[in-house]
Amino acid sequence: MSEPIEVAPRESSVLRISARTAGIMLIFALVFTALMAGTYRATAPYVAASALAEKLRLIGEVLPQELYDNDLTADALILPPQDMLGLDEETRIWRARKLGAPVALVLEAAAADGYSGRIGLIMAVGSDGKLIALRVTSHKETPGLGDYINLKKDRNKTRPWITQFNNLGFDTVAQKSWRVKKDGGHFDQMSGATISARAVTNASGRALAWTLERSDRLFTLPANSRYTEEGKPQ
Repeated sequence: MSEPIEVAPRESSVLRISARTAGIMLIFALVFTALMAGTYRATAPYVAASALAEKLRLIGEVLPQELYDNDLTADALILPPQDMLGLDEETRIWRARKLGAPVALVLEAAAADGYSGRIGLIMAVGSDGKLIALRVTSHKETPGLGDYINLKKDRNKTRPWITQFNNLGFDTVAQKSWRVKKDGGHFDQMSGATISARAVTNASGRALAWTLERSDRLFTLPANSRYTEEGKPQ
């Protein structure tokens, strides 16, 4: 029969200290996790409200409030990622109506080929097929050069570059001409910063075409439903 193993006093003390330290660290981790979870639960409504307020502010830049009388947040569609819109994550399409009649669709799009990467866009497309207005929501273009695509950073306050898209459709500017003038199209660009303008122009043209092809269905789908291409599974 084997003899019991004796633990030296020093080793026993080290084991007790290690166990106590591990216990303290476990308690600290549990308390910290609980505090973080509580903070998240407490602040989540405010974060969501802030994000919604910012989204409504951006919508207000492309769609004047006097044009519609419905609650856009209650009359929206869930839009899965769409290659033609340059979107790789889920977004929303907001539907504006006046006295129940369709007025406009507000949606996001993106250009992946900006000079410094992705350029985020938001646009309002009227029920008459015209692009009411277009705005850049995010970009990393060169300050003082390519950032003129952003209304707030455009030095031309009389006629900012982005406003040349206002109230245009394929009936006035053919889809094949929805390009910058350097590429044989209709839209101006700033000398030395064509890439930024080209990216926004091409992306907005694709997004306008995508929207017009689906406009009737986008207006008639039930509120808060998930949009899918016809013939594809939900």
